[in-house]
Amino acid sequence: MRKERYFINLILILLAVSAIFPLEMKALLPCECLEDRILELRNPPMEGEDVLLLQERLRELGFYSGRLDEIYDVEVARAVAEFQTENRLEPNGIVGVMTWDVLGEGILPVNRSGKSKAPKGELSIVINTYKRTLTLYADGKPFKTYPVAVGKPSTKSPVGEWAIIHKSKDWGGGFGTRWLGLNVPWGIYGIHGTNKPWSIGRAASHGCIRMHNSHVEELFNWVPLKTRVKIIGERLPIKVNRVLRPGQTGLSVMQLQDNLLKIGIDSGYRDARYGPTTERAVQELEAQFALKIDGIADWNVLYLLELPGEK
Repeated sequence: MRKERYFINLILILLAVSAIFPLEMKALLPCECLEDRILELRNPPMEGEDVLLLQERLRELGFYSGRLDEIYDVEVARAVAEFQTENRLEPNGIVGVMTWDVLGEGILPVNRSGKSKAPKGELSIVINTYKRTLTLYADGKPFKTYPVAVGKPSTKSPVGEWAIIHKSKDWGGGFGTRWLGLNVPWGIYGIHGTNKPWSIGRAASHGCIRMHNSHVEELFNWVPLKTRVKIIGERLPIKVNRVLRPGQTGLSVMQLQDNLLKIGIDSGYRDARYGPTTERAVQELEAQFALKIDGIADWNVLYLLELPGEK
């Protein structure tokens, strides 16, 4: 019940935010890892990244030799039925929770560090979407690095500087055995396990960070709430065509933070939140150019930061 209430509250928040910032929310999707899609023969056929992951895994196991085309057709269904027969599952050609789980059996995670004792000091996390790695830092020094799966090109992981605000266990399915929720203001994103361990090392998720279950269980035990999480990756710049004020959130605020940092003014964490640190950074810029010092990113501030585009 706790996890259901958590997601209900988050969805209500998302609806409220989308009403305030509809343009920024338009192209953004929250992590859709809530449950595995059941794959079966349909007309028209089912398509998607999960079908591709299925095809690749069946090929690895020797049950499928067809095209990797993301289409769930008769040939894929036949391969699924053969796999189910081999593993004493009902050979119905339907990929449900049990079939997904069995497909992931026998995959051993890559351990890039032999360290197993808990780290000491202040912990932080850096996720590199280019290298597809998650590195845990202790007092600013790398402690252990794990392979991860990151968001695919159409649903990229949220680049920025976040914090862990929720921890939960044993959700199963697409979430694996652990969930570490992040405070991304425009969607539901987190670090979690998976029942598709063969997807680790790929850009394959809906934006969340996937880990092997044994790895995320270890991380879960070590990191407390409020642990900082920096996600490195590509984020296309945007233009800002409205005045920004303290208390607002969204990609426009993150772009403001980025551009302040570019000219040497520290705006705090790149967390898409117009908080006290960002407000003080704007005040510093206003003071430098003899503007009214109110901490509001008005048109004068936006033009100085080269943020506005064509209206």
